[in-house]
Amino acid sequence: MMLSNTKGIPILSFFTGGGLLDIGFMQAGFEVVWTNEIDPFFARLYAAGMTSLKNSRGIAGCFTITNIGSINELRQETIMAEAFPRGKPDVFGIIGGPPCQDFSTNGNLNGFKGDRGSLTDAFLYKILELQPAFFVMENVAGLLRVKKHAKHFLELLRVMQEDYQIEYTVLNSLDFGVPQFRERVFVIGINRAKFGLGSSAVILEGLQFSFPVNQRYYNAFNKYAWPGVAPFGEEPAAPDGIPLELCIESCLVPAGEEELTPNASEYFKLQGGKKVLENVKEGETNRRSFKRLHRFRFSPTACYGNNEVHLHPYQHRRLSVREVLRIQGVCDKYVLPPGASMTKKFKMIANGVPVPLAAAVARQLSTYLNQLLVKETVSNGSLIEEEA
Repeated sequence: MMLSNTKGIPILSFFTGGGLLDIGFMQAGFEVVWTNEIDPFFARLYAAGMTSLKNSRGIAGCFTITNIGSINELRQETIMAEAFPRGKPDVFGIIGGPPCQDFSTNGNLNGFKGDRGSLTDAFLYKILELQPAFFVMENVAGLLRVKKHAKHFLELLRVMQEDYQIEYTVLNSLDFGVPQFRERVFVIGINRAKFGLGSSAVILEGLQFSFPVNQRYYNAFNKYAWPGVAPFGEEPAAPDGIPLELCIESCLVPAGEEELTPNASEYFKLQGGKKVLENVKEGETNRRSFKRLHRFRFSPTACYGNNEVHLHPYQHRRLSVREVLRIQGVCDKYVLPPGASMTKKFKMIANGVPVPLAAAVARQLSTYLNQLLVKETVSNGSLIEEEA
C-alpha cells in the first residue's frame, strides 16, 4: 500500500448525476477524480452546481463531468487514462447509483431486464474489470424487497464475493438528520487481494464493515410523536421533542427571501383549481398526486414521477428547486443555472443520494479502511509514512 490513511484517496464516480453522492464522499475526505454521466442536461447541471459549490469553498476552476459515454461502451484503458494520467494508483475506489426506476415499487418493476435495470449488472461487472480497492453501490430498497429482483441481485453479489468482501444493508435518510423518509440499499465491497483479506471463507474478527448509526436520529420514524394532518391555512403548533432539522419547516424559504436565495423562486405554478387544492390538508401525503407536506413532519421521497413535486405546506404552490435541494441535504452554495428546465432539475435532484446519508456511509468506510491499512502496516512489520 502507498497510503497509511484514507485522506485524499481517489474516487471514480459512475452515474454521477448532480454529484450528491460525490459531495458526501468529499465531505469524508475522499477525492473524486473522475465522473461519468450520460445525460447531457444532467452534466450541465452538475457543472453549474459543483463549480459554484467548490468555488464558494475557495477551490478555483470550472468542474465538469469527465466522461459522458455509456458504461457499456467505456473501455478500461479510457477510464484509467482520464482518471489517472500519471499512472494508476495502488488504492482507489468506485462509487455509483445505477438507475433504479426498474426496481422501484412505484415504477414498472422490469428489474434487471429493463434498459435501466441492466445497468446495475454493467456497473458491478465494470468494478470486476477495473478492480478498485473498494466500491460503494446505492439503489432503491426494492432491489432487495421484491423477490424476483433480490434473487438476481444476490447472485451478482456472490460473483462479486470472489474478489470482494461484501456487506449490504438498507438505510433510511431520516435516521441521519435528513427531513425525508427515503430508504436505500447500500453495498460496500472491499478488495480481498489489495487488503490481504484472504478467501471469501475467511472472517476477520473485529474488522467486518459496520454500517453507520446516528444515535441522535436513529429510528426517528417511530421515536417521535409526529403530528397528524391539519386543514390548509391553519398554523399547527410545533410539537415538543422533534428536532426541527427533521421537519420540512427547516427547508422552506420564506416568501420575502425567494429573490435573495438561489433557485428559490423556481417552482411549478399551479394552474387553476385553487379551491380544490385548498381542500388538500397539510400533511396529506397518502394521495397519488398533489401530496401536501406538513411543516412539522418529514417529506416522502423528495419528488417523484413526472413533475410531481410536493405541495408547499401553507403556500399555494409546489416546492421550489431550492427547497427540494435542502430536503436532499444540499447546501445553498450549490446553485443550478437559472432558466434551465425545471423538469430536468427536479429529476436530477430526486435521483440523488441525500448528502448527509452519503457522508455518513463515506465516513464509516473511511474509518474501516484506516483499520485495514493499520492492520496491513503492522503485519508488514514496518510503518508507512503518511503522505502529505
